[in-house]
Amino acid sequence: MSQSASPSSVSAPPAYAERLRLPWWLWLAGLAAAALLAVEVWMGAAGAWLPFAVLLPAAAAGLAWLGRIRVAVTDAELRVDDARLPVRFVADAVALDAAGRREVLGVGADPLAFVVQRPWVPGAVQVVLNDPADPTPFWVVSSRHPVELAEALLAARDAAR
Repeated sequence: MSQSASPSSVSAPPAYAERLRLPWWLWLAGLAAAALLAVEVWMGAAGAWLPFAVLLPAAAAGLAWLGRIRVAVTDAELRVDDARLPVRFVADAVALDAAGRREVLGVGADPLAFVVQRPWVPGAVQVVLNDPADPTPFWVVSSRHPVELAEALLAARDAAR
């Protein structure tokens, strides 16, 4: 006889999930730059292998760290890396293309906004907040699929009401 987990211990799968990984060409460029630097140090250090053993793994670790951000919408909250936003505080979610993201983060920027922006991801979602206790007017979150993220967020908000 198998035991089933209680509903409180099982979390529902996210309605939307995405990881903001680096594209392959940035990995190639980063590792090539690290290799070039290692060759330069190697040539000046009379054949020492240490620059390759240090710089290439350090570059790979740095590139992996840059692509670590996860974005997810569950039935109760929006998760962006370590940040959590309960969906009950979402007033609206607007999908932005590259030009819209540039406008929101440039001319229309607010210094109190919460921004998780990755330059290699063209789209974003602006999440307008409705929380009188929070001075943050909106969140801007990069997304490769901004329309799907905005729809999932609005659906989670409507389901929570």
